[in-house]
Amino acid sequence: MFKLALCQTLGSPASDVEQNKKETFYTAEKYIRQAAAEGADFAVLPEMWNCPYSNSYFREYAETEKGPTVAKMSDLAKELGIYLIGGTIPERDEESDKLYNTCFAFDRSGNLIGRHRKAHLFDIDIKDRILADGTVKKGITFYESKSFSAGDDITIIDTEFCKVGIAICFDIRFPEFFRKMVLQGAKLIILPAAFNMTTGPAHWDLSIRARALDNQIFFAAAAPARDESAPYRAYGNSCVAEPFGSFIAHADEKECLLMAEIDLERLDLVRDELPLLKSLRPEIY
Repeated sequence: MFKLALCQTLGSPASDVEQNKKETFYTAEKYIRQAAAEGADFAVLPEMWNCPYSNSYFREYAETEKGPTVAKMSDLAKELGIYLIGGTIPERDEESDKLYNTCFAFDRSGNLIGRHRKAHLFDIDIKDRILADGTVKKGITFYESKSFSAGDDITIIDTEFCKVGIAICFDIRFPEFFRKMVLQGAKLIILPAAFNMTTGPAHWDLSIRARALDNQIFFAAAAPARDESAPYRAYGNSCVAEPFGSFIAHADEKECLLMAEIDLERLDLVRDELPLLKSLRPEIY
């Protein structure tokens, strides 16, 4: 049994980059410290927690792996003695100058133990729809590939409790990605994600429960809180699903700290009672 804390934070409204980063880190640190004080073993930040979610901001806010944000996260994990899954930030590769949507993960000593670069970029063009009652459901167009390059790796970190897979937002749309993590031993998947107000109400809960159920794992999704004035309105609703497909913790859209207990004995029980993974037929699919 261990405790997981999802930090559903709001970004800063400051227009100056350095001031914005300072304020967002202050907020993130507040919730991470609260998580540690409440006994969390893991603290998780959301996708793009230190940068407005817009192509016009990503390069301006980008940092390298040796930048100040990664250093601060490492120091905080070490000081508090927790695992810190650092949401995502825009990462600039020093050699190629390419940008990536990247999650950095740290152990209790502040060591960098994982780096996941978002493998599936958020390129969508959903049209407005007229609903049965005559109201218009707004669509969304966003091409993350205008700024970011896609990562090429599956990311699994080793912890004292279990193997933990890390993915980012749109990665959730690809079930094979998570099945491969599970076949490599992951029992918990952590997903920093920022679904929007079109895809969130339609697919957020469904996708998270499905990935947990199909793979008989714990699945934790950490979202930003909703800012109605932001250029990209996040759905919020950070949550944790257990291996039978039910939620054990679920937030709304407001800024908060969401705590959940991860009981790996529950995972073993579900897999014994409904042995899906033992019944796989790789010879035919």
